[in-house]
Amino acid sequence: MKFIVSTILSMMPVTRRRNYILLLKFFLFLLFIVALYSVVFHFIMLMEGRYYSWVTGVYWTLTTMSTLGFGDITFESDTGKIFSVIVLLSGIVLLLVMLPFTFIRFFYVPWLEEQAGARAPRELPADTRGHVILTSFDMTIAQLVDKLRQYGYPYVILFEDIQEALKSYDLGYRVAVGELADPETYRRLRADNASLVFASVNDMINTSIAFTARVIADKTPIVANAERDDSVDILELAGCTHVFQFMKMLGQSLARRTMGASTNANVIGNVESILIAEAPVMRTPLQGKTLQETRLRETIGVTVVGIWEQGQFILPTALTRIGPASVLLLAGSQEQLREYDRQYGQYQKSDAPVLILGGGRVGKAAAEALRERGITYFIIEKNPKVSRDRKSYIQGNAADINTLKRAGIDTAPTIIITTHDDATNIFLTIYCRRLRPDIQIISRAEIDRNVPILHNAGADLVMSYGSISTNTVMNLLKPNELLMLSEGLSVVSLDVPSPLAGKSIAESQIRSHTGCSVIGVKAGDDTYLNPDPSIVLKLGNELIIICTDESHKRFLKRYPAKKT
Repeated sequence: MKFIVSTILSMMPVTRRRNYILLLKFFLFLLFIVALYSVVFHFIMLMEGRYYSWVTGVYWTLTTMSTLGFGDITFESDTGKIFSVIVLLSGIVLLLVMLPFTFIRFFYVPWLEEQAGARAPRELPADTRGHVILTSFDMTIAQLVDKLRQYGYPYVILFEDIQEALKSYDLGYRVAVGELADPETYRRLRADNASLVFASVNDMINTSIAFTARVIADKTPIVANAERDDSVDILELAGCTHVFQFMKMLGQSLARRTMGASTNANVIGNVESILIAEAPVMRTPLQGKTLQETRLRETIGVTVVGIWEQGQFILPTALTRIGPASVLLLAGSQEQLREYDRQYGQYQKSDAPVLILGGGRVGKAAAEALRERGITYFIIEKNPKVSRDRKSYIQGNAADINTLKRAGIDTAPTIIITTHDDATNIFLTIYCRRLRPDIQIISRAEIDRNVPILHNAGADLVMSYGSISTNTVMNLLKPNELLMLSEGLSVVSLDVPSPLAGKSIAESQIRSHTGCSVIGVKAGDDTYLNPDPSIVLKLGNELIIICTDESHKRFLKRYPAKKT
């Protein structure tokens, strides 16, 4: 029996084994006290001339120690009464105080921790690979996780605090617990087999994460967000493969969409040899024409794969009419886009300055991007420490009409709203839209769910911090296979599904069935840009499609093909 017990204990983890040994010692001590009191009870009763069985002695001891005290057996002598008081007081301490505490401390709490550890493990299975390790959790990471799930990428969110991990686990996320600066954490999370490690805390902690994870995973890509310019080099030296300044990227993206200078096609990404670009059409010969009337494909070779219209993405038909606020989404080669710029990119729309509401990091980044493009601007900033003695700054409240008039809202072609508070952005969007119904309004969103609200408030284009970071990470996971362009819009490269093999693009009716538009076909080393609808699809070919989140889901549901 002793051998069996020792064998069972040896198979337990060290902490659990120690707890069980302490609990067992307490119960043995308690059993010894009960036996001792039962013997003393028997002898005191003999002194009083009464005889009870040994079972009765145990019965009296337990009823007295537990304070039940039925009163059916009592001592008559003072010695017996003093002994009864001792048994009663020791019972209160041992049974009513020590027993619950010992049971909770050495059994119940470890059991709860074990259950919590099962939900928030410290180690991933040995065969885990191809996963993404996320080192923080917020609304931005939640948005990234949604995308990872959509495209079938495994992930784990690392927490230092187990309670925070359990909260996220209860919300349906896959979590793990460990120290961010402990190499053993990344060893247990199989960082050497991961697709990517994303450090998204702050510059100092991100540096520690990169340096620590790089010790374990010498080839795994490590991506970090840098809040300050001077942190970029430090993060790269610490081991980061890619360092991004997402706030700065957000400001640059907002500025890139402004209609303040020329109508050139701005390249926003590429898949294979296909470039994707945005081109505003205001005051160009394209304005007011239908897509068929523009003859862009016949004369230049570019394909209009989508149109942004008041914040809404539209898959156009030949009869779709191009409005003054339309922004064309073009797909073509570098030479084709250059030809487009030569014909339609020299139409200046306004010499009036663009207004930037907010002089924070995003506002400054937007201003820098506009300055590089030769676009004049004014930044409206209410903090006098930021705006003092700067020619391009106007100190004042953007909600004050006099401040806006002084900045030139009556003639400005575009307003870029960059504050970090969505409620303020919504208010300013409504206010500016009432003042200038014809102005272009570009707004930042802090939380992704507020994007449609800002569109409804009057914004022509809304971009969020979460989308910028999510798109960047997703594009790194599958270069040349997945390109996320903006809010809910992606270019995806995938194998031709077997139901489409042997059919032409026209016969497949991909667009009518799913809402996705084919912009390229890859056959071996050859890529057919803007393919003719008569091209026959074959197994082994790759389709390059542009789609929204919903249309991509419809495609995968209808044609559940494996992605390349």
